[in-house]
Amino acid sequence: MKTTPFLSAALLFVSSTAFAAHPLITDDTGTQGKAKIQIELNSEISWNNYREAGIGSSETGGETSMAVSYGLTDNIDLVAGMPFQWYSVEENGFSAGEDSGMGDMSLELKWRFFENEDRGFSLALKPGLSIPTGNDEKGFGSGAVSPSIMLIATKEGDFGALHANTGWGRNNYHHEAVDAETRNDIWHASLAAEINTANRLRTVGNIGIETSEERSSSTHPVFLIGGFIYSVSENLDLDIGMKGGLNDAETDTTLLAGLAARF
Repeated sequence: MKTTPFLSAALLFVSSTAFAAHPLITDDTGTQGKAKIQIELNSEISWNNYREAGIGSSETGGETSMAVSYGLTDNIDLVAGMPFQWYSVEENGFSAGEDSGMGDMSLELKWRFFENEDRGFSLALKPGLSIPTGNDEKGFGSGAVSPSIMLIATKEGDFGALHANTGWGRNNYHHEAVDAETRNDIWHASLAAEINTANRLRTVGNIGIETSEERSSSTHPVFLIGGFIYSVSENLDLDIGMKGGLNDAETDTTLLAGLAARF
């Protein structure tokens, strides 16, 4: 089944909501604390090339997003995010489509429901909703409210931390062409590590797998991320990373960069 430029754009951006310590995709159990605020500004640029039905396609996509986390209590955060997205698609070297616009807004609630400080182990639950604020006719967002839920585990130690996520997201689509060619139920599993490399520098790594959104594909995307988080101060972090696809179902290469400020 040939993937149209419109479907390529829709699949590039429609995904379950999640906010983690950028550039990681795997989230941690940490919360902001009552009445504390964190603002994240993150950007990514992705490149993907493939050949289908004798046609060589090249996709370039980007996203700049802002996420605001507010501590409702010491162990519960409300997280809201809004992305601006763009894409261009070429087929056999000729432009097949390009556009830009706001994507779907996301709302999430992170609840750290278990914590053993002596062992540095904690668990959190993170339900969320994707709100159709993007223009799905142009490939930005799904055009329908979509729920998700994630179980998060964190183990902290002297040299860093390990994080594990497993969860489910339901991508509901308003556009019939996208709905006919995609799966609605998306499962996610991932593992991340943070290593305290220097006084203010953390080296991070992330590996994970998700259900393929393409209904015709039995190969599920697997990704690997490597990067760094530098703490300029106690309340300001800068980060950079690279995400690579470990199989053909995952986007080839993505450059990640961002900042997080706490108040």
